[in-house]
Amino acid sequence: MKRILASILLALGIAAAPAYSQQKPNIVLIFADDLGYGDLGCYGATKVKTPRIDSLAAEGRKFTDAHSASAVCSPSRYGLLTGSYPLRRNFWGPTPTWTEGLTIDTKTLTLPSMLKESGYATACIGKWHLGLGDPKPDWNGDLKPGPLELGFDYFFGNPGVNSGPPFVYVEDHRVVGLDPDDPLVQGKPSVTRKFPEKGSSAKIGGAEAAHRLYDDEQVGATLRQKSIDWLKQQSPDQPFFLYLATTHIHHPFTPDKRFVGTSECGIYGDFIHELDWMVGGVLDTLDEMGVADNTLVIFTSDNGGMLNHSGQQAWKAGHRLNGELQGFKFGAWEGGHRVPFLAKWPGHIPAGGTFEELLNLVDLLATFAALTGRELKEGEGIDSINQLESLTGDPAKPVREMMVITPNSPKHLGIRKGKWVYIPTQGAGGFQGKNRGDHLFSDAAALPFTNRLHSDYENGQLRPDAPPAQLYDLQVDPRQQRNVFSEHPEVVQDLETELAPYRQSIPAGKPVGWINLNQ
Repeated sequence: MKRILASILLALGIAAAPAYSQQKPNIVLIFADDLGYGDLGCYGATKVKTPRIDSLAAEGRKFTDAHSASAVCSPSRYGLLTGSYPLRRNFWGPTPTWTEGLTIDTKTLTLPSMLKESGYATACIGKWHLGLGDPKPDWNGDLKPGPLELGFDYFFGNPGVNSGPPFVYVEDHRVVGLDPDDPLVQGKPSVTRKFPEKGSSAKIGGAEAAHRLYDDEQVGATLRQKSIDWLKQQSPDQPFFLYLATTHIHHPFTPDKRFVGTSECGIYGDFIHELDWMVGGVLDTLDEMGVADNTLVIFTSDNGGMLNHSGQQAWKAGHRLNGELQGFKFGAWEGGHRVPFLAKWPGHIPAGGTFEELLNLVDLLATFAALTGRELKEGEGIDSINQLESLTGDPAKPVREMMVITPNSPKHLGIRKGKWVYIPTQGAGGFQGKNRGDHLFSDAAALPFTNRLHSDYENGQLRPDAPPAQLYDLQVDPRQQRNVFSEHPEVVQDLETELAPYRQSIPAGKPVGWINLNQ
Protein backbone atom coordinates (compact mmCIF):
# COMPACT_ATOMS: atom_id res chain seq x y z
CA MET A 1 0.00 0.00 0.00
CA LYS A 2 2.87 2.39 0.77
CA ARG A 3 4.41 1.75 -2.65
CA ILE A 4 1.02 2.27 -4.38
CA LEU A 5 0.44 5.53 -2.49
CA ALA A 6 3.93 6.74 -3.34
CA SER A 7 3.29 5.99 -7.03
CA ILE A 8 0.00 7.92 -6.98
CA LEU A 9 1.64 10.91 -5.26
CA LEU A 10 4.52 10.81 -7.73
CA ALA A 11 2.09 10.78 -10.66
CA LEU A 12 0.35 13.82 -9.18
CA GLY A 13 3.69 15.57 -8.77
CA ILE A 14 3.56 15.42 -5.00
CA ALA A 15 6.72 14.26 -3.23
CA ALA A 16 6.06 11.44 -0.81
CA ALA A 17 7.25 12.12 2.73
CA PRO A 18 10.16 9.93 3.88
CA ALA A 19 9.16 6.91 5.94
CA TYR A 20 10.90 8.16 9.06
CA SER A 21 8.50 11.11 9.31
CA GLN A 22 5.63 8.61 9.62
CA GLN A 23 7.25 6.29 12.16
CA LYS A 24 10.17 7.46 14.25
CA PRO A 25 13.08 5.03 14.10
CA ASN A 26 14.76 3.53 17.11
CA ILE A 27 18.32 4.81 17.61
CA VAL A 28 21.30 2.88 18.97
CA LEU A 29 24.47 4.94 19.40
CA ILE A 30 27.55 2.88 20.31
CA PHE A 31 30.37 5.12 21.51
CA ALA A 32 33.69 3.29 21.85
CA ASP A 33 36.53 4.56 24.03
CA ASP A 34 39.97 5.32 22.52
CA LEU A 35 39.23 3.26 19.40
CA GLY A 36 41.47 4.60 16.64
CA TYR A 37 40.78 5.19 12.96
CA GLY A 38 42.78 2.09 12.05
CA ASP A 39 41.44 -0.27 14.74
CA LEU A 40 38.75 -1.97 12.62
CA GLY A 41 38.89 -4.36 9.70
CA CYS A 42 36.65 -2.13 7.59
CA TYR A 43 39.20 0.69 8.04
CA GLY A 44 42.15 -1.45 7.00
CA ALA A 45 43.20 -3.36 10.13
CA THR A 46 44.66 -6.82 9.41
CA LYS A 47 45.88 -7.93 12.84
CA VAL A 48 42.38 -7.87 14.37
CA LYS A 49 39.07 -9.29 13.19
CA THR A 50 35.93 -7.20 13.69
CA PRO A 51 33.22 -8.95 11.64
CA ARG A 52 30.21 -7.63 13.58
CA ILE A 53 31.33 -4.02 13.50
CA ASP A 54 32.41 -4.41 9.86
CA SER A 55 28.89 -5.61 9.05
CA LEU A 56 27.65 -2.09 9.79
CA ALA A 57 29.88 -0.83 6.97
CA ALA A 58 28.76 -3.58 4.61
CA GLU A 59 25.08 -3.04 5.36
CA GLY A 60 25.29 0.71 5.83
CA ARG A 61 27.67 3.60 5.21
CA LYS A 62 31.28 4.17 6.26
CA PHE A 63 32.52 7.71 6.81
CA THR A 64 36.21 8.44 6.25
CA ASP A 65 36.33 12.07 7.43
CA ALA A 66 34.39 11.95 10.71
CA HIS A 67 35.80 13.67 13.80
CA SER A 68 35.15 13.60 17.52
CA ALA A 69 34.28 16.87 19.24
CA SER A 70 37.59 16.67 21.10
CA ALA A 71 40.73 14.54 21.11
CA VAL A 72 40.03 13.89 24.80
CA CYS A 73 37.41 11.62 26.40
CA SER A 74 35.29 13.87 28.65
CA PRO A 75 35.06 16.99 26.45
CA SER A 76 34.35 14.70 23.48
CA ARG A 77 31.33 13.31 25.33
CA TYR A 78 30.22 16.81 26.23
CA GLY A 79 30.24 17.80 22.56
CA LEU A 80 28.44 14.64 21.48
CA LEU A 81 25.58 15.06 23.96
CA THR A 82 25.15 18.85 23.71
CA GLY A 83 25.91 19.59 20.06
CA SER A 84 28.34 22.30 21.21
CA TYR A 85 32.11 22.45 21.01
CA PRO A 86 33.61 21.86 24.46
CA LEU A 87 35.42 25.20 24.20
CA ARG A 88 32.01 26.79 24.90
CA ARG A 89 32.37 25.32 28.40
CA ASN A 90 36.14 25.92 28.63
CA PHE A 91 36.37 22.11 28.70
CA TRP A 92 39.74 20.57 27.69
CA GLY A 93 40.73 17.60 29.81
CA PRO A 94 39.27 14.45 31.33
CA THR A 95 36.94 14.88 34.27
CA PRO A 96 38.40 13.62 37.58
CA THR A 97 35.60 11.20 38.41
CA TRP A 98 35.94 11.17 42.17
CA THR A 99 35.71 14.96 42.72
CA GLU A 100 33.94 16.58 39.74
CA GLY A 101 30.27 17.49 39.75
CA LEU A 102 28.07 17.24 36.66
CA THR A 103 29.73 19.18 33.84
CA ILE A 104 26.58 19.76 31.73
CA ASP A 105 23.98 22.29 32.90
CA THR A 106 20.69 20.47 33.40
CA LYS A 107 18.92 23.26 31.48
CA THR A 108 20.95 22.39 28.35
CA LEU A 109 19.23 20.51 25.54
CA THR A 110 20.96 17.16 25.10
CA LEU A 111 20.55 14.19 22.80
CA PRO A 112 18.54 12.24 25.39
CA SER A 113 16.40 15.16 26.58
CA MET A 114 15.54 16.09 22.99
CA LEU A 115 14.63 12.50 22.11
CA LYS A 116 12.66 12.11 25.34
CA GLU A 117 10.64 15.19 24.34
CA SER A 118 9.95 13.40 21.06
CA GLY A 119 8.51 10.37 22.83
CA TYR A 120 11.57 8.14 23.07
CA ALA A 121 12.52 5.82 25.91
CA THR A 122 16.17 6.61 26.68
CA ALA A 123 19.03 4.76 28.34
CA CYS A 124 22.72 5.33 28.95
CA ILE A 125 24.69 2.16 29.59
CA GLY A 126 28.46 2.23 30.09
CA LYS A 127 31.00 4.94 30.64
CA TRP A 128 29.68 8.32 31.79
CA HIS A 129 32.80 10.40 32.66
CA LEU A 130 31.01 13.75 32.77
CA GLY A 131 30.86 14.19 36.52
CA LEU A 132 28.08 13.50 39.01
CA GLY A 133 26.40 15.60 41.68
CA ASP A 134 26.45 19.27 42.61
CA PRO A 135 28.97 20.57 43.45
CA LYS A 136 30.66 17.15 43.73
CA PRO A 137 29.67 13.48 44.02
CA ASP A 138 28.25 12.04 47.22
CA TRP A 139 29.42 8.46 46.74
CA ASN A 140 27.46 7.24 49.75
CA GLY A 141 24.24 9.03 48.82
CA ASP A 142 22.32 10.12 45.77
CA LEU A 143 24.58 10.87 42.80
CA LYS A 144 22.46 13.61 41.34
CA PRO A 145 22.26 15.53 39.15
CA GLY A 146 23.56 13.03 36.63
CA PRO A 147 22.49 11.21 33.47
CA LEU A 148 18.82 11.07 34.52
CA GLU A 149 18.67 14.84 34.96
CA LEU A 150 19.93 15.24 31.38
CA GLY A 151 17.16 13.18 29.78
CA PHE A 152 18.02 9.53 30.29
CA ASP A 153 15.29 7.35 31.78
CA TYR A 154 17.84 4.77 32.90
CA PHE A 155 21.56 4.68 33.62
CA PHE A 156 23.84 1.79 34.45
CA GLY A 157 27.58 1.84 34.15
CA ASN A 158 30.92 3.28 35.09
CA PRO A 159 30.77 6.75 36.64
CA GLY A 160 34.07 7.57 34.96
CA VAL A 161 37.12 6.11 33.31
CA ASN A 162 37.89 2.40 33.85
CA SER A 163 41.48 3.28 34.81
CA GLY A 164 40.50 5.46 37.77
CA PRO A 165 38.51 5.17 40.99
CA PRO A 166 36.00 4.49 42.41
CA PHE A 167 35.79 1.16 40.46
CA VAL A 168 32.09 0.59 41.11
CA TYR A 169 28.93 0.52 39.03
CA VAL A 170 26.26 3.16 39.37
CA GLU A 171 22.61 2.48 38.58
CA ASP A 172 20.44 5.56 38.17
CA HIS A 173 21.49 7.61 41.25
CA ARG A 174 23.18 5.06 43.50
CA VAL A 175 26.33 2.95 43.73
CA VAL A 176 25.34 -0.65 43.05
CA GLY A 177 25.66 -2.94 46.08
CA LEU A 178 26.60 -0.18 48.50
CA ASP A 179 26.21 -1.13 52.18
CA PRO A 180 25.50 1.83 54.49
CA ASP A 181 27.59 0.10 57.16
CA ASP A 182 30.58 -0.12 54.77
CA PRO A 183 30.78 3.23 52.94
CA LEU A 184 33.16 4.36 50.22
CA VAL A 185 36.16 6.10 51.78
CA GLN A 186 38.56 8.34 49.92
CA GLY A 187 42.26 7.67 50.49
CA LYS A 188 41.81 3.94 51.00
CA PRO A 189 42.75 1.40 48.27
CA SER A 190 40.06 -0.72 46.67
CA VAL A 191 40.07 -4.41 47.55
CA THR A 192 39.54 -5.48 43.93
CA ARG A 193 42.22 -3.64 41.99
CA LYS A 194 43.84 -6.30 39.81
CA PHE A 195 45.19 -3.67 37.45
CA PRO A 196 46.32 -0.64 39.50
CA GLU A 197 47.35 2.44 37.55
CA LYS A 198 50.96 3.47 38.04
CA GLY A 199 51.37 6.81 39.74
CA SER A 200 47.72 7.16 40.73
CA SER A 201 47.40 8.83 44.11
CA ALA A 202 43.61 9.03 44.00
CA LYS A 203 42.10 6.10 45.86
CA ILE A 204 38.57 5.35 46.98
CA GLY A 205 38.22 2.16 48.99
CA GLY A 206 36.03 0.51 51.55
CA ALA A 207 32.61 -0.63 50.30
CA GLU A 208 33.87 -4.16 49.72
CA ALA A 209 30.52 -5.50 48.49
CA ALA A 210 30.18 -2.75 45.88
CA HIS A 211 33.77 -3.08 44.77
CA ARG A 212 33.57 -6.86 44.40
CA LEU A 213 30.68 -6.45 41.95
CA TYR A 214 33.08 -4.57 39.67
CA ASP A 215 35.37 -7.07 37.97
CA ASP A 216 37.61 -5.54 35.29
CA GLU A 217 37.55 -8.68 33.17
CA GLN A 218 33.73 -8.81 33.23
CA VAL A 219 32.94 -5.17 32.44
CA GLY A 220 32.44 -5.92 28.75
CA ALA A 221 30.08 -8.83 29.46
CA THR A 222 28.19 -6.80 32.07
CA LEU A 223 27.57 -3.81 29.81
CA ARG A 224 26.64 -6.09 26.91
CA GLN A 225 24.06 -7.95 28.99
CA LYS A 226 22.64 -4.77 30.53
CA SER A 227 22.15 -3.36 27.01
CA ILE A 228 20.43 -6.53 25.83
CA ASP A 229 18.18 -6.64 28.90
CA TRP A 230 17.12 -3.01 28.50
CA LEU A 231 16.38 -3.42 24.80
CA LYS A 232 14.18 -6.46 25.47
CA GLN A 233 12.17 -4.50 28.02
CA GLN A 234 11.13 -1.86 25.48
CA SER A 235 7.55 -1.54 24.29
CA PRO A 236 6.91 -2.02 20.57
CA ASP A 237 4.67 1.07 20.75
CA GLN A 238 7.45 3.46 21.78
CA PRO A 239 10.71 4.30 19.95
CA PHE A 240 13.88 3.91 21.99
CA PHE A 241 17.32 5.49 22.18
CA LEU A 242 20.20 3.42 23.58
CA TYR A 243 23.51 5.18 24.19
CA LEU A 244 26.04 2.40 24.82
CA ALA A 245 29.34 4.00 25.82
CA THR A 246 31.86 1.20 26.15
CA THR A 247 35.00 1.25 28.27
CA HIS A 248 36.65 -0.62 25.40
CA ILE A 249 39.36 -0.04 24.41
CA HIS A 250 40.62 2.34 27.11
CA HIS A 251 43.48 1.06 29.26
CA PRO A 252 43.86 -1.07 31.32
CA PHE A 253 43.26 -3.76 28.69
CA THR A 254 41.26 -6.38 30.56
CA PRO A 255 39.35 -8.67 28.17
CA ASP A 256 37.65 -11.78 29.45
CA LYS A 257 39.92 -14.84 29.28
CA ARG A 258 38.01 -16.19 26.25
CA PHE A 259 39.41 -13.33 24.15
CA VAL A 260 43.00 -13.37 25.40
CA GLY A 261 45.38 -14.43 22.65
CA THR A 262 42.77 -14.26 19.89
CA SER A 263 44.28 -11.33 17.96
CA GLU A 264 47.63 -10.94 16.22
CA CYS A 265 48.64 -7.81 18.12
CA GLY A 266 48.49 -8.73 21.78
CA ILE A 267 46.11 -7.66 24.52
CA TYR A 268 45.30 -4.44 22.64
CA GLY A 269 43.77 -6.41 19.79
CA ASP A 270 42.13 -8.92 22.15
CA PHE A 271 40.22 -6.04 23.75
CA ILE A 272 39.01 -4.97 20.29
CA HIS A 273 37.75 -8.52 19.73
CA GLU A 274 35.70 -8.30 22.91
CA LEU A 275 34.29 -4.96 21.75
CA ASP A 276 33.21 -6.60 18.50
CA TRP A 277 31.44 -9.31 20.51
CA MET A 278 29.62 -6.66 22.53
CA VAL A 279 28.41 -4.94 19.37
CA GLY A 280 27.32 -8.30 17.97
CA GLY A 281 25.17 -8.94 21.03
CA VAL A 282 23.30 -5.68 20.49
CA LEU A 283 22.82 -6.31 16.76
CA ASP A 284 21.57 -9.85 17.39
CA THR A 285 19.07 -8.54 19.93
CA LEU A 286 17.66 -6.00 17.48
CA ASP A 287 17.18 -8.83 14.99
CA GLU A 288 15.54 -11.08 17.57
CA MET A 289 13.15 -8.28 18.55
CA GLY A 290 12.21 -7.75 14.91
CA VAL A 291 13.12 -4.05 15.04
CA ALA A 292 16.43 -3.98 13.13
CA ASP A 293 14.83 -2.61 9.96
CA ASN A 294 13.45 0.38 11.86
CA THR A 295 16.60 1.09 13.88
CA LEU A 296 19.37 3.54 13.07
CA VAL A 297 22.63 2.11 14.45
CA ILE A 298 25.64 4.39 14.68
CA PHE A 299 29.07 3.19 15.79
CA THR A 300 31.89 5.64 16.47
CA SER A 301 34.62 6.57 19.00
CA ASP A 302 35.33 9.38 21.44
CA ASN A 303 38.85 10.11 20.11
CA GLY A 304 41.83 8.53 18.39
CA GLY A 305 43.96 5.64 19.59
CA MET A 306 46.57 6.01 22.33
CA LEU A 307 50.17 4.85 22.01
CA ASN A 308 50.41 3.55 25.58
CA HIS A 309 52.44 0.46 26.46
CA SER A 310 49.91 -1.99 24.99
CA GLY A 311 49.48 0.28 21.98
CA GLN A 312 53.24 0.21 21.42
CA GLN A 313 53.24 -3.58 21.60
CA ALA A 314 50.42 -3.67 19.05
CA TRP A 315 52.38 -1.32 16.80
CA LYS A 316 55.44 -3.57 16.96
CA ALA A 317 53.19 -6.44 15.87
CA GLY A 318 52.20 -4.49 12.78
CA HIS A 319 48.90 -2.96 13.93
CA ARG A 320 48.42 0.74 13.10
CA LEU A 321 46.09 2.22 15.72
CA ASN A 322 45.13 5.27 13.68
CA GLY A 323 45.90 3.88 10.25
CA GLU A 324 48.15 6.17 8.24
CA LEU A 325 47.13 9.29 10.18
CA GLN A 326 49.67 11.38 12.05
CA GLY A 327 49.28 11.64 15.82
CA PHE A 328 47.36 10.06 18.69
CA LYS A 329 44.79 10.72 21.40
CA PHE A 330 44.95 14.14 23.11
CA GLY A 331 46.70 15.82 20.16
CA ALA A 332 45.61 18.19 17.38
CA TRP A 333 47.00 16.06 14.53
CA GLU A 334 44.43 13.97 12.65
CA GLY A 335 45.09 10.76 14.58
CA GLY A 336 43.85 12.44 17.74
CA HIS A 337 40.32 13.16 16.55
CA ARG A 338 39.53 11.52 13.19
CA VAL A 339 37.49 8.47 14.18
CA PRO A 340 35.61 5.53 12.69
CA PHE A 341 31.96 6.34 11.96
CA LEU A 342 29.55 3.71 10.69
CA ALA A 343 25.80 4.11 10.19
CA LYS A 344 23.24 1.44 9.31
CA TRP A 345 19.52 1.98 8.72
CA PRO A 346 17.99 -0.53 6.29
CA GLY A 347 15.98 1.07 3.51
CA HIS A 348 17.28 4.57 4.27
CA ILE A 349 21.08 4.40 4.30
CA PRO A 350 22.59 2.87 1.12
CA ALA A 351 24.39 -0.40 1.84
CA GLY A 352 28.13 -0.68 1.31
CA GLY A 353 28.75 3.00 0.68
CA THR A 354 31.73 5.14 1.66
CA PHE A 355 31.21 8.84 2.37
CA GLU A 356 34.17 11.22 2.27
CA GLU A 357 32.53 14.46 3.39
CA LEU A 358 33.38 16.18 6.68
CA LEU A 359 31.34 15.27 9.75
CA ASN A 360 31.76 16.13 13.42
CA LEU A 361 30.10 14.28 16.29
CA VAL A 362 28.55 17.54 17.51
CA ASP A 363 26.35 17.14 14.41
CA LEU A 364 24.36 14.26 15.86
CA LEU A 365 22.10 16.57 17.89
CA ALA A 366 20.85 18.49 14.84
CA THR A 367 20.75 15.28 12.79
CA PHE A 368 18.59 13.44 15.34
CA ALA A 369 16.42 16.54 15.68
CA ALA A 370 15.75 16.48 11.93
CA LEU A 371 15.16 12.75 12.08
CA THR A 372 12.41 13.17 14.68
CA GLY A 373 10.94 16.45 13.47
CA ARG A 374 12.24 18.51 16.42
CA GLU A 375 13.10 22.08 15.45
CA LEU A 376 16.13 23.40 17.33
CA LYS A 377 15.67 26.73 19.03
CA GLU A 378 18.23 29.53 19.23
CA GLY A 379 21.08 28.53 21.54
CA GLU A 380 20.39 24.79 21.27
CA GLY A 381 23.15 22.67 19.77
CA ILE A 382 24.95 25.84 18.77
CA ASP A 383 27.67 24.08 16.74
CA SER A 384 25.57 21.19 15.44
CA ILE A 385 24.75 20.81 11.73
CA ASN A 386 22.04 18.54 10.35
CA GLN A 387 23.83 15.68 8.55
CA LEU A 388 20.75 13.57 7.81
CA GLU A 389 21.27 13.96 4.07
CA SER A 390 24.88 12.83 4.49
CA LEU A 391 23.66 9.70 6.26
CA THR A 392 20.89 8.80 3.85
CA GLY A 393 21.73 10.44 0.53
CA ASP A 394 24.40 12.31 -1.39
CA PRO A 395 24.32 16.09 -0.84
CA ALA A 396 25.03 18.25 -3.89
CA LYS A 397 27.58 20.17 -1.83
CA PRO A 398 29.31 19.50 1.51
CA VAL A 399 27.00 19.97 4.47
CA ARG A 400 29.90 20.92 6.75
CA GLU A 401 32.81 22.92 5.34
CA MET A 402 34.52 23.98 8.56
CA MET A 403 35.08 22.68 12.09
CA VAL A 404 37.10 23.56 15.15
CA ILE A 405 39.77 21.08 16.30
CA THR A 406 39.88 20.70 20.09
CA PRO A 407 42.91 18.92 21.58
CA ASN A 408 43.92 18.81 25.24
CA SER A 409 46.04 21.94 24.97
CA PRO A 410 44.02 25.20 24.60
CA LYS A 411 46.84 26.90 22.72
CA HIS A 412 46.57 24.18 20.06
CA LEU A 413 42.91 24.95 19.35
CA GLY A 414 42.86 24.61 15.56
CA ILE A 415 40.54 24.83 12.61
CA ARG A 416 39.70 22.74 9.55
CA LYS A 417 38.26 24.44 6.47
CA GLY A 418 37.88 22.44 3.30
CA LYS A 419 41.22 20.78 2.62
CA TRP A 420 43.15 23.02 5.02
CA VAL A 421 44.07 22.38 8.65
CA TYR A 422 45.55 25.21 10.73
CA ILE A 423 47.12 24.75 14.19
CA PRO A 424 48.32 28.08 15.63
CA THR A 425 51.47 26.78 17.34
CA GLN A 426 54.08 24.02 17.07
CA GLY A 427 53.50 20.34 17.79
CA ALA A 428 50.28 18.44 18.42
CA GLY A 429 49.72 19.48 22.03
CA GLY A 430 49.11 15.89 23.12
CA PHE A 431 50.76 13.58 25.62
CA GLN A 432 54.32 14.45 26.57
CA GLY A 433 55.97 11.06 27.16
CA LYS A 434 59.44 11.10 25.61
CA ASN A 435 60.67 7.52 25.77
CA ARG A 436 59.57 4.19 24.34
CA GLY A 437 57.62 2.30 26.95
CA ASP A 438 56.26 5.48 28.54
CA HIS A 439 52.52 5.31 29.19
CA LEU A 440 52.11 8.80 27.66
CA PHE A 441 54.51 8.25 24.74
CA SER A 442 53.15 10.22 21.78
CA ASP A 443 53.34 12.72 18.95
CA ALA A 444 56.74 14.28 18.11
CA ALA A 445 58.80 12.05 20.40
CA ALA A 446 57.14 8.99 18.88
CA LEU A 447 57.94 9.88 15.26
CA PRO A 448 61.10 7.70 15.13
CA PHE A 449 59.27 4.80 16.78
CA THR A 450 56.35 4.97 14.34
CA ASN A 451 58.67 5.66 11.41
CA ARG A 452 56.60 8.68 10.42
CA LEU A 453 57.96 11.72 8.60
CA HIS A 454 57.24 15.32 9.56
CA SER A 455 58.93 18.34 8.01
CA ASP A 456 59.16 20.16 11.36
CA TYR A 457 61.11 17.37 13.08
CA GLU A 458 64.31 15.41 12.79
CA ASN A 459 64.85 12.33 14.97
CA GLY A 460 61.87 13.35 17.06
CA GLN A 461 63.32 16.81 17.77
CA LEU A 462 61.89 20.11 16.56
CA ARG A 463 64.03 21.68 13.86
CA PRO A 464 65.44 25.12 14.76
CA ASP A 465 63.95 26.59 11.58
CA ALA A 466 60.49 25.05 12.03
CA PRO A 467 57.63 27.51 11.42
CA PRO A 468 55.90 28.98 14.50
CA ALA A 469 52.57 27.37 13.54
CA GLN A 470 51.21 24.68 11.22
CA LEU A 471 49.22 24.49 8.00
CA TYR A 472 48.44 21.26 6.16
CA ASP A 473 46.81 20.54 2.83
CA LEU A 474 44.96 17.27 3.51
CA GLN A 475 44.10 16.84 -0.13
CA VAL A 476 47.71 16.26 -1.14
CA ASP A 477 49.12 15.42 2.31
CA PRO A 478 46.57 13.40 4.32
CA ARG A 479 49.37 12.07 6.55
CA GLN A 480 50.32 15.62 7.62
CA GLN A 481 53.98 15.12 6.82
CA ARG A 482 54.61 18.56 5.35
CA ASN A 483 53.92 21.83 7.14
CA VAL A 484 53.21 24.46 4.45
CA PHE A 485 52.62 27.36 6.86
CA SER A 486 55.27 29.57 5.26
CA GLU A 487 54.01 28.93 1.72
CA HIS A 488 50.42 30.13 2.10
CA PRO A 489 50.25 33.26 4.29
CA GLU A 490 46.88 34.22 2.80
CA VAL A 491 45.34 30.89 3.87
CA VAL A 492 46.85 31.26 7.34
CA GLN A 493 45.36 34.74 7.67
CA ASP A 494 41.94 33.56 6.54
CA LEU A 495 41.92 30.69 9.02
CA GLU A 496 43.22 32.88 11.83
CA THR A 497 40.31 35.23 11.19
CA GLU A 498 37.80 32.35 11.26
CA LEU A 499 39.29 30.87 14.42
CA ALA A 500 39.35 34.15 16.37
CA PRO A 501 35.63 34.24 17.34
CA TYR A 502 35.87 30.74 18.77
CA ARG A 503 38.87 31.70 20.90
CA GLN A 504 36.97 34.76 22.11
CA SER A 505 33.94 32.68 23.05
CA ILE A 506 35.87 30.59 25.60
CA PRO A 507 34.49 31.49 29.05
CA ALA A 508 36.82 33.07 31.55
CA GLY A 509 37.75 31.24 34.71
CA LYS A 510 39.08 27.84 35.66
CA PRO A 511 38.97 25.28 32.83
CA VAL A 512 36.84 22.17 33.24
CA GLY A 513 38.76 18.90 33.40
CA TRP A 514 42.41 18.15 33.91
CA ILE A 515 45.04 19.76 31.68
CA ASN A 516 48.71 18.82 31.45
CA LEU A 517 50.36 21.93 32.85
CA ASN A 518 53.51 21.29 30.78
CA GLN A 519 51.65 22.38 27.63
